Order: sequence, then structure tokens, then C-alpha cells
Amino acid sequence: MIETDPKYYVDGVLEGNRKALSKTITLIESALPSHQKLTHEVLDALLPHTGNSIRLGITGVPGVGKSTFIESLGLRLIEEEHQVAILAVDPSSAKSGGSIMGDKTRMEKLSADPRAFIRPSPAGRTLGGVARKTRESILVCEAAGFDVVMVETVGVGQSEYSVASMVDFFLVLLLAGAGDELQGIKRGIIEIADAIAVNKADGNNIENAANAKAAYENALHMMAPASPVWQPPVMTCSALTMTGIDAIWHNVLEHRHLMQQAGEFDRKRREQAMDWFLYLLDEGLKEWFYQLPDVKEMLPGIRRQITDGRTTAMAGARRLLETLSTMLQNDS
Repeated sequence: MIETDPKYYVDGVLEGNRKALSKTITLIESALPSHQKLTHEVLDALLPHTGNSIRLGITGVPGVGKSTFIESLGLRLIEEEHQVAILAVDPSSAKSGGSIMGDKTRMEKLSADPRAFIRPSPAGRTLGGVARKTRESILVCEAAGFDVVMVETVGVGQSEYSVASMVDFFLVLLLAGAGDELQGIKRGIIEIADAIAVNKADGNNIENAANAKAAYENALHMMAPASPVWQPPVMTCSALTMTGIDAIWHNVLEHRHLMQQAGEFDRKRREQAMDWFLYLLDEGLKEWFYQLPDVKEMLPGIRRQITDGRTTAMAGARRLLETLSTMLQNDS
């Protein structure tokens, strides 16, 4: 049952009420038009209480141990009196829309701690698997008092660019001993990483991890850093034995300090807000366009013509856009 009073959500989030926090994120994720208007009211009221967290994006190849790493880091941060929120984007079925939603199972210790909040969200049909409402969920978690917000992504792919555009620090977890050390990760992912960590550097894998570290360092040295004040480091760690976790967090804090000193931190967040505005504008225009009566009437026929080979995709799109242009001219 969705509450219709925005005060319920705003007051509950600001008081740190977990039930209200979960319901607010559920409201944000809803696609119903009536819920979207309520969402805007809630977010506008919460906005003055946001922006004070460290936003950390974490990604990695399948099997790299993201969930174990996040739990280890989260437990360590809780020891330091941090309040930690984790937004874990789950893969969804393209056909059924179902998702695994297993993050709380994989992070048993962390999910049992009252100072942590874990929210799995189905990726749905969003490009690359990043939940469409993750940005708003970050703001809600910040308003609820969480000073560290981590976003875990599905895996290495197009979604990583979306995550990097909404966090302060983007960490890429990689594996060692899997043959070609650069296999399975795109050059572009390395270029947007603020740090690389070779995980599972324990037991018989320590030497492999050291070799992988050297390989990634060489790869990074051939690329221009995204910021003149920060050279992305390559580290080794073991989420299982908790080694290297403190060093990674130290790099996150050092990066924040240097970026703030250089004035790049605020600039980056302003650019991210503008990118999000343009994205929402694009999405809103598409949604509005497809709801126009003339477009809804013409679209099925044009699709059939394209499928049957009676017209081209370019011609079909032009017909729809010309219809829109004519309609706007008549309205004016």
C-alpha cells in the first residue's frame, strides 16, 4: 500500500526510519504517473539534506567477489562509526522482469547490522543494468543520514559509464590468474576508473595478484588520467582475509581531499547533475512523444510496414517526426 502523504516519506527518511526509507525508494522506483508526482514532492523536500555522503561505485568482472568485498569494506567502515548504505543493482530477466535479489543473502553479516542499509533493485530494461532510479535513491539515503553510499553494478559493460557518472569514486575490481590479465575488461572501463583493485590476493594467488597489479599499472601509464590531480592507483586486496581493505578506503579519502582542494569535486558533481537533467529530459520527451494520440495511432502500422519490407526505418521515423512537427505548428 503506497502512502499518499509526502510528509510520511519526508519525516520518516529524515528520522532514519528504515521502513519509511524502503517505502520511499519503492515509491521512487514506481513507474505509475500518480507516484511520480508524489516522488517529485518528496525529493524536493529532501534535497536540502543531501550531498554529504561519499558516493562510491564498485564494479568488476563476474566472479570477482564484489559482494564479499563490499561486505568487508562495509563492516570496516561501520567500525569507524560510519553509516553505510548499499544500492545493489540486480540483473533482471529481459522476458519476465524477474531478478535475483540475492544481495542480502550474500552479505549476511552486514545486513544484520542496524548501521547498514542494503537495497537490491532490479535493473529491469535500463541500459547496461543500472537501475533507472539509482540517482534518486542515493539522495534519499543521504537524507536518511548515511555518510557512505556504495553502488554495486551487475558487471563490466555499458552500465559502468552510467555508474561512474553518479559517484565520486569509481572502483574496478579485477581477478588475477585468469590467463590474459587484460581479458574481459574494456579499455574504456580502465580509463574511467579512479582505482583498480586486484581481489582474491590470498593463499596461492598472491604472486598472481602481484603480476596482475604490474600489468594493470603498465596499462594505466599508457593512458592520460581523467584528472590532473589524481593518478589512479592499482592495489591488491583480499576481501576474505580483510587485507588491503584499509588501503583502498584511504585512497578513496585521499582522492576526495585532493579533488576538493583543486575545486574539481564540486565541479564534477555539478556536471553530474547536468548530465542527469539532460537524461531525464530525453526520457521525458520520449515518453511524451509515444503517448501522443497521433503517434499511438500511426506507430503499429509503420512497424508492420518496416517488418514487411514495405518501407525503411528512416522513412518510418521521418513520417512520425513530420506528424509531430505538423501538430506543433497547428497548435501554435
